[in-house]
Order: sequence, then structure tokens, then C-alpha cells
Amino acid sequence: MVSLLMLAMMAIPVAPLTAAALVEVTELLAHPDHYNHQVVTVSGRVSSFQLATNRDGQPAFGFLLQDTAGTVKVVGLGKADVREGDYVVVEGIFSRLRQAGRAIVYNEIKATSVQSMAKMNPDLVG
Repeated sequence: MVSLLMLAMMAIPVAPLTAAALVEVTELLAHPDHYNHQVVTVSGRVSSFQLATNRDGQPAFGFLLQDTAGTVKVVGLGKADVREGDYVVVEGIFSRLRQAGRAIVYNEIKATSVQSMAKMNPDLVG
């Protein structure tokens, strides 16, 4: 059993997801100061997905990430290969608040990686 687990772990490609342990959205919302400006990895369902272009003309995206008990905003540069309703794993830097002009944005993750769970190896997920 242990050797099978070790083989499965060796088969997982080294990716940015190894930088932080999986945190529930509920935990982020309950202790935002603890995670402020820290790399976090969270999972949940994509809603309100939007594509955009930043001031430099680069593609960008934003969406809400929902789990059973909470929601955080996710933003990032580039293209995210996800759709509305997809279950994803997001890694990025959590900010409990960020000044955006006159507005203040609370509970946001600046994504460095967004991976659809549907595209992960099903033998290694859950």
C-alpha cells in the first residue's frame, strides 16, 4: 500500500501546486490576517468567470471561487483554461484587502496557477 502511494506521488508532475498545502476557503475567510500576502492553494467551483485585458493589453481573467461555505475572488494574467461551473485548484497570493483606485477589494487571490480538476489524472484525484 505504501509503495503504491509512493509510486503515485512520483507520477505527479512537479508543478506550482506543491508550494502550499490545500486550504479551505472557509479557513481563509476565518483567518484572513494569517494568510495575508501568503501563497495559498484552494479548490472550489468557478462562478462569474470574466475575461479582460489589463492596461498593458495583456489578457487577464477573474472569477469567484466558491466552496461549500465561502467565496473568494480570483484574478490572474494570461488565459485560464476553465469555464463557468468547473471545479478547479488555484494557487496564488492571498490578499485580505487591496486598494484598487477608490475601491477596496477584500479576500482576493492573485493566481499563479489555475488547474481544472477535470483535466487532472483521475487516478490521482480523490
